[in-house]
Amino acid sequence: MKALVYTDTMKTEFREEADAVSGEGEVVVDLSHCGICGSDMHAWHGHDERRIPPLILGHEAVGIARSGKFAGKRVALNPLMTCGTCEFCTSGSEHLCPSRELIGMRVPGAFAEAVAIRESNLFAIPDHLSFDEAALAEPLAVCVHAAKLGLARSGTEGVSAIVLGGGAIGLLTALVLNHYGIKNVQIAETNELRRKMLAEVTAATPYNPIDGNPTEQVDLVLDCVGAGITRKASCEIVKPGGTIIHVGLQDNAEGIDTRRITLQEIAFIGTYCYTNADFQEALDLLANGHISRKGWSEIRPLSEGGSGFDDIHNGKAVPKIILEI
Repeated sequence: MKALVYTDTMKTEFREEADAVSGEGEVVVDLSHCGICGSDMHAWHGHDERRIPPLILGHEAVGIARSGKFAGKRVALNPLMTCGTCEFCTSGSEHLCPSRELIGMRVPGAFAEAVAIRESNLFAIPDHLSFDEAALAEPLAVCVHAAKLGLARSGTEGVSAIVLGGGAIGLLTALVLNHYGIKNVQIAETNELRRKMLAEVTAATPYNPIDGNPTEQVDLVLDCVGAGITRKASCEIVKPGGTIIHVGLQDNAEGIDTRRITLQEIAFIGTYCYTNADFQEALDLLANGHISRKGWSEIRPLSEGGSGFDDIHNGKAVPKIILEI
């Protein structure tokens, strides 16, 4: 099968790879689309010791199952592999499974014509929802989970929020907050072109953090970058008693003001991945037309995926590039 392979730091190669073969409990899915994620970029930059080249990356995928209960049907792939038996998996918190892993990490991912994955990781795509829209289910699930964590503590009535980062996760998080009824949302983004796009496709108010932080502190901050500088900003712009949701994983540098967090009773909550319920909710939001990729994403053929990595690296890409297979 043809695949886009991460071969070395900042290098990919579109080439022939061994066909996907299903193991026990698995199904081979003939893939249609797969989005490029920030974690794929992190690996491509050589910053993820878990993803060792040569490796097929990619996990934001949709396609048609070859066998099992979904045989011949269109499916979205929840790429999170868990044990299924631990206390977290059996209580609906499978995203906290100690043995969790993603396809495209130590096993082949979805920048390929096909991938093998457990049947339990497949979700049916409604007939009216296009493959390219459904490919947003995985990153949207991340944002659904993060937003729900924050709003569970802050509530929704009169809540003010700031999203740090206007990439795909930040943009989707702003859309999710708007959908949940949060009207006062600002979004920090340094790229001028992205700020213009954010103003067009979200109800959030973009601002350039290089010019400084907003003068008024907010109830809820969602850091969709996860860098030392954004952690520092989060601690400065959140209200006493407020909540910081840390979503991004750009680096592990300093930045958290533990003194202010302690003295002002601020909650700092990390979040990674999502539950099966979050994934289904994300698919429903897409199927119902509440959230769409229109105006902020781009489709490219898998064979040109290498240029997608280059353009994202050079700041020339829209927030989301989805590869068509």
